[in-house]
Amino acid sequence: MNVLEIKNLTKKFGDFVAVDNMSLSIEEGEIFGLLGANGAGKSTTINMISGLLRSNEGEVLILGKNTAAFRKHAKMNIGIVPQDLAIYEDLTAYENMKFFAGLYGLRGSLLHERVEEALQFVGLGDKHKSFPKNFSGGMKRRLNIACAIAHRPKLIIMDEPTVGIDPHSRNYILQSVKKLNDMGSTIIYTSHYMEEVEEICTRIAIVDHGKVIAEGAKEQLKAIITDTKDIWITVKSAGNVDLGKLKEIRGVETVSVEENTMKINSDTGVSNLNQIIEYLMTSGVEIRSLEEKAPNLETVFLTLTGRNLRD
Repeated sequence: MNVLEIKNLTKKFGDFVAVDNMSLSIEEGEIFGLLGANGAGKSTTINMISGLLRSNEGEVLILGKNTAAFRKHAKMNIGIVPQDLAIYEDLTAYENMKFFAGLYGLRGSLLHERVEEALQFVGLGDKHKSFPKNFSGGMKRRLNIACAIAHRPKLIIMDEPTVGIDPHSRNYILQSVKKLNDMGSTIIYTSHYMEEVEEICTRIAIVDHGKVIAEGAKEQLKAIITDTKDIWITVKSAGNVDLGKLKEIRGVETVSVEENTMKINSDTGVSNLNQIIEYLMTSGVEIRSLEEKAPNLETVFLTLTGRNLRD
């Protein structure tokens, strides 16, 4: 089942087209990475999904229902963790939670129960009476997440939830994203940290100039730019290596040697590393180091858009 469908979505600001006839679908249970450099149309798309902006054309469906026609349905099924902190620093953590959970119609004992549950989930169960103005950056980010999940939304949009925090807090949030997904939430995740997307996202869309220019699982995206990998092997001496024999190994495309380092270009779809190592060992070649280099998402993004993610 599709939790989210975007159909021919377009948004213009005067003559500028921020989102250009975009279509996209996200299935239940996915952690969907939405990647785009600044100005690519990513934030505008998120604002239209969440109802903060109206589109010029197209439609957004949440669980099969048009968000323009069924606004309450959309509101109750979406949780938003914005890039800019949406918390009140002069209210306690509990008061913040009570306010935001109340916006989704939670009342009485259910409100208290869900607030407690969300605070415990983000590791702030002992901070009910504490004020966010005294929190670290990571704690504020975690409270921001708690405010978005107390009503148990089907779809959670996380717009750069780890920006500007320490590595420990970042790891805590990434693990929380995985737990939320395991608990049944579908997540849209944006980040300028490509390693985060590599770690947690099941499927990814790359947005540029308001269009989706590539979409798929990580390995599918990598296959767009190349179907080969490089294997770098440093040996004590390459004198006994028969390059012709190496080229006969299934999947090996090219072999070159510079001093005592061999560079082997091989088909990514063929698992042949064991055969390569076995040949070198039976030839009496002492291996000093080995590194397998396949394209990463950063390389894919740069190749497809011509710019870095943080540009």
